[in-house]
Amino acid sequence: MLKNTTGPVILDVHSYELTLEEREVLRHPQVGGVIFFSRNIDNPRQIADLTAHITQLNPQLLLCVDQEGGRVQRLKKGFSQLPPMGRLSELYTSDAELACRLAETLGWLMASEVLGVGIDMSFAPVLDVDAHFSSVIGDRAFSAIPAQVCLLAEAFVDGMQRAGMHACGKHFPGHGSVKADSHKELPIDHRQLQEIEERDLIPFRALLPKLAAAMPAHIIFPAVDRNPVGFSSVWLREFLRAELKFRGVIISDDLSMAGAAFAGDYPARAQMALEAGCDGILVCNQP
Repeated sequence: MLKNTTGPVILDVHSYELTLEEREVLRHPQVGGVIFFSRNIDNPRQIADLTAHITQLNPQLLLCVDQEGGRVQRLKKGFSQLPPMGRLSELYTSDAELACRLAETLGWLMASEVLGVGIDMSFAPVLDVDAHFSSVIGDRAFSAIPAQVCLLAEAFVDGMQRAGMHACGKHFPGHGSVKADSHKELPIDHRQLQEIEERDLIPFRALLPKLAAAMPAHIIFPAVDRNPVGFSSVWLREFLRAELKFRGVIISDDLSMAGAAFAGDYPARAQMALEAGCDGILVCNQP
């Protein structure tokens, strides 16, 4: 993992403070990280106390959050309210240079505030290419134009790195061309690999060298493999690792999503994701 973690499982906790059971679980050798949700965060001091407590219990844990901006923003009260990244595309059409400068500033601001309360990483940026088609991505995407996603997301990553935070690109190889929400069902994208290469994969190819982590989508591309990407050694080992030469960490999307039910119960999902090539596995809201 990005820190010298002991295990692959990234899990969540229930509230603002740890229970006795959670303290025990967080010391388990298979646990490598914690992801925080809005229910864990009341204000900056409270979440800083919680992260400090967790780090004291197990300093090797990677502490994570989804702090993208717009509707995906867990740290709210006492933190800057970030716009959805899709707004940058609107600005780009009139002033591309200003849009990229603002993207870099937003990446720095987000990362500075997250790091400031003891959280190591936000799972950002979104590298999906979406023209408000996907029911779950929408304005989380920087743009509907791959070249704009590359420029704006790269500036955002530069800002994150200037603040001292690693970046995690998601949702490989792209979630913006399927309507279905993988939180609720398993999307299927019937396009050929060449079509995916010509659109969705462009930002990943461009930015993978700058990313410390990548998060695969819970989507099946039957023309490439019968398994969803996060459970596919074809996508993760043969394509992401061997073809694209990605050397960072692969962290699964949440294994409690409906799109992950393909693999069976939770132990089966975990085993299949790890065997496919994931280094870390997210398991949320299913203690």
